[in-house]
Amino acid sequence: MRSRAGEAVRPYYEDKRDSLKDLFGARAVDVNGDGIAVDGRKYPVVDDVVVLLPPEEWPAGLRKRLATPAGRSVEAGRDDFAGDIQFSFGEEWSRFPEILPEHEGEFRQYFDIVDIGGLAGARVCDLGCGIGRWSHFLKNRCRELVLLDFSEAIFAARENFRDASNALFFLGDLRRMPFRDDFADFLFSLGVLHHLPTGALEEVRALSRCAPAILIFLYYALDNRPGYWRSLLSAVTRIRLALSRTEDPRLRSAATWVLTFGVYLPLIGLGNALRPAGLSRHVPLYDFYHGKSLRRIRQDVYDRFFTRIEQRFRRDQILGLGDTFRRITVSEHPPYWHFLCERDAVAAPSMPGIP
Repeated sequence: MRSRAGEAVRPYYEDKRDSLKDLFGARAVDVNGDGIAVDGRKYPVVDDVVVLLPPEEWPAGLRKRLATPAGRSVEAGRDDFAGDIQFSFGEEWSRFPEILPEHEGEFRQYFDIVDIGGLAGARVCDLGCGIGRWSHFLKNRCRELVLLDFSEAIFAARENFRDASNALFFLGDLRRMPFRDDFADFLFSLGVLHHLPTGALEEVRALSRCAPAILIFLYYALDNRPGYWRSLLSAVTRIRLALSRTEDPRLRSAATWVLTFGVYLPLIGLGNALRPAGLSRHVPLYDFYHGKSLRRIRQDVYDRFFTRIEQRFRRDQILGLGDTFRRITVSEHPPYWHFLCERDAVAAPSMPGIP
């Protein structure tokens, strides 16, 4: 592999063979400029992203990069593959690829129930990482990061981590990861599982094999809110389902502006007006969005209204995960509901050639 100046450039994963061996539970990993081979199984590497998806599940942009024909569709043959979800999130993060200042405050909200200091020597996995906006605040606080996304957002994440050498990047399906059991010390998946075409709580249970501690955020069923919030949600859901059918970028852009100025900002303004009377908590959207930049609000509007699949859960349903985990800790603070699942750690298997 060579740079534009003609100088030899070492493949990104050249010095990460041991990490890859341990991650996959493999005996041998070969690395070259175009891919890696794990016990003989080859995976392409594009811009330092290891492609775990089979070719029929590659997003359109990757096909174009690799000059690969569309091939057969998996939509008709499998009901747990959602190409529109893959497309929507790829488009979202290509439009909003940067880490914003307010992301740091949101990171602290999500990780309020996590001992971040205890991650110093840990391998941390971010599933459905998007642009890596949460891992960004962990990259100097842990030993190693594993970032995985189903969409082309993973390439935006790679760009955001150009100054980090402890990150591994994967384009893959979190339900079909070829990694060993307990490949991570800590895993998190925030705002991802409720968009899958399979049951989100069952996916949390399935992830129990991956790490002894898992932080999850799932949309709440407004179970701690007054009834009129649920009525408003019903109306919003109808709008979302209608908008999610379009892939026209101009319509999507126009809709984000209309909803931002027609819904979000007026509600934030109402909350500000009612705040002196202590009533702002009764205004939908206010708790999370007041003080946010216009660009941050638009990004969430895009996220919220162009995704066909949206599952929501009550607190008691989340506590039902106690049938799989030793402890479930649900944060009492927004965003609702984010929660930590813990089980007893299991010693990693010893692999030949791995200390």
